[in-house]
Amino acid sequence: MRFTIQRDKLVEGVQDVMKAVTSRTTIPILTGIKIVASDEGVALTGSDSDISIESFIPKNQGDEVIVEIKQPGAIVLQAKFFSEIVKKLPTDLVEIHVENHLQTVIRSGKSEFNINGLDADEYPHLPQIEEENAFKMPTDLLKAMVRQTVFAVSTSETRPILTGVNWQVENDSLTCIATDSHRLALRKAKIETEGNDQYNVVIPGKSLNELSKILDDQNDLIEIVITENQVLFKAENLLFFSRLLEGNYPDTSRLIPTESKTEVVVGTKEFLQAIDRASLLGEGKNNVVKFSTIDGDFVEISSNSPEIGKVVEEIPSQTKDGEDLKISFSAKFMMDALKTLEGPEIKVNFTGAMRPFIIRPLNDDSILQLILPVRTY
Repeated sequence: MRFTIQRDKLVEGVQDVMKAVTSRTTIPILTGIKIVASDEGVALTGSDSDISIESFIPKNQGDEVIVEIKQPGAIVLQAKFFSEIVKKLPTDLVEIHVENHLQTVIRSGKSEFNINGLDADEYPHLPQIEEENAFKMPTDLLKAMVRQTVFAVSTSETRPILTGVNWQVENDSLTCIATDSHRLALRKAKIETEGNDQYNVVIPGKSLNELSKILDDQNDLIEIVITENQVLFKAENLLFFSRLLEGNYPDTSRLIPTESKTEVVVGTKEFLQAIDRASLLGEGKNNVVKFSTIDGDFVEISSNSPEIGKVVEEIPSQTKDGEDLKISFSAKFMMDALKTLEGPEIKVNFTGAMRPFIIRPLNDDSILQLILPVRTY
């Protein structure tokens, strides 16, 4: 194998696939990156068996030559060393060639590295996926839906299914739901499906986080293929595979209250900043704050810490309907939820001091955040 490649493109591709490489693997070859040079260009692959990423660097982009293939071939190189080496090479062009017995030479300017490679035939194959059932959505919408839900997955392994985001596809609509049983995030959107596809799968939160970091903010369509135990995201020159979580996701529709006893509309930014300030003196590790409706066009946010002191703040509410209410909740959960909502105003619907409550942007039903209160009163 022998090829010359633009260093920047190589660094970019290596950084993408490194997101799937882990040092904690029982399969030693997975600590490496697989490099395959073919007549079309260079493919890099990283995997930790849960996530596999392939980044393809084509020979040409427009009129620009990116890769020059002198001899096709394949090799696996230690990811940790290879990624550090390519970042620090001195010139814009890198030559990589494999000599006998997997000895690999990496040359750039006057710098030359000799590295022991591993046999690429021993690297596990990427999952083979029948691509009949695919749907498409804009990349920036996918990233938004991940951002607005993935923060609410559980970090505890006691219920592994809750460490993922539930994706439900039906009637040209995708619904993403995440919950750690103390809060829930839900986002819906229209998508392009072929035929009347229906899916109900759970994608690990970790996979969605890594995918989101790799994808550019653009509205190019990304293709999503779901099978029994894998999901594949296909963007231009990028394949991202993730295993799906096994098991049934709990039916969360029962958790979402359909009635409301108290409804409050407040400015998103003012509310977020007031919660942030109150959290400074909030109780416990979740920084519990209290919220209460008071006379006039205001709501009160307060917190107290027996050792330190207390804080009370009033913020204006645009509207306030229904019963008076006092409720306590985790400031962290509330701030996480508010940061995902777009729009200047939010509507909060309460059904009582110890019942879950819902936060939505005003006039937008495609997203909701639900939080369970904390008992302090």
